[in-house]
Amino acid sequence: MEIEAGYDLAFNCDRDVPMVLMLSIHPSRHRDLLTEHKIRFSPNVTYRNYRDSFGNVCTRLRAPAGLVEIHNRFIISDSGRPDDLAPDAPQIGVDHLPDDTLMYVLGSRYCDTQKLSSFAWSQFGNIASGRQRVQAICDYVHDRLEFGYHHARCDRTAAEGHEECRGVCRDFAHLAIALCRCMNIPARYCTGYLGDIGVPKDPAPMDFSAWFEVYLGGRWYTFDARHNHPRIGRIVIARGRDAADVAISIAFGPARLINFSVFTEERMASQELGTCNHATTNRETAFA
Repeated sequence: MEIEAGYDLAFNCDRDVPMVLMLSIHPSRHRDLLTEHKIRFSPNVTYRNYRDSFGNVCTRLRAPAGLVEIHNRFIISDSGRPDDLAPDAPQIGVDHLPDDTLMYVLGSRYCDTQKLSSFAWSQFGNIASGRQRVQAICDYVHDRLEFGYHHARCDRTAAEGHEECRGVCRDFAHLAIALCRCMNIPARYCTGYLGDIGVPKDPAPMDFSAWFEVYLGGRWYTFDARHNHPRIGRIVIARGRDAADVAISIAFGPARLINFSVFTEERMASQELGTCNHATTNRETAFA
């Protein structure tokens, strides 16, 4: 299947402001691109891309004073298959985990494992390790938190989300990640596109989405505590320890977000590039 995706963003800057953007799809999906994937700026600005320590593509620029518009749209090939359920994937003991997965067992800025460890072991310690334990964590988080865009708060930690019983997709991911790490399961945060493909269309304006991946049986598997069932058409932008590592936009000065529109839809054979319907919002959660 083919998916058309992209965004239209705009900032208003009081003066020249250095910025780092994380808006390019992850290099692991570059081979699937069917059209050019390029960030376009209005007015034109000088920018350069680099890869961070997690392998994500970042864009550096100096945004000029005034209105700065940022656009992209592209077509990408997708298998059309839902997330792999990993039914028999076992948990690997800490002493046998690859070195590069160990950072994803430790606490991080928003995944404050030290506050949740005792609870996690009491709640999930008697559940069979591996996929069953991860799914039990997803079920718990899905039932524990109430989703709502009006619940967005950019500094909420996993433990705070657990106590407040509410949040947006990043809070579902943070809590599930923290509980997995408490149980010595490597878990990492993902952000990207997730359209309403194969599911009823959500009437709310589209946003970038957050989910997580766990390391089981020698590879990474996708899980999503917010939706809590396999989905079709995820397009990863970035991965990290938590949302602090994959902020869509970091401005080193005053830059007000005044337009935020994201779209991702299955593309029909008769469509031309740029014909997708999309809505505009200014949710701060995408940039927190």
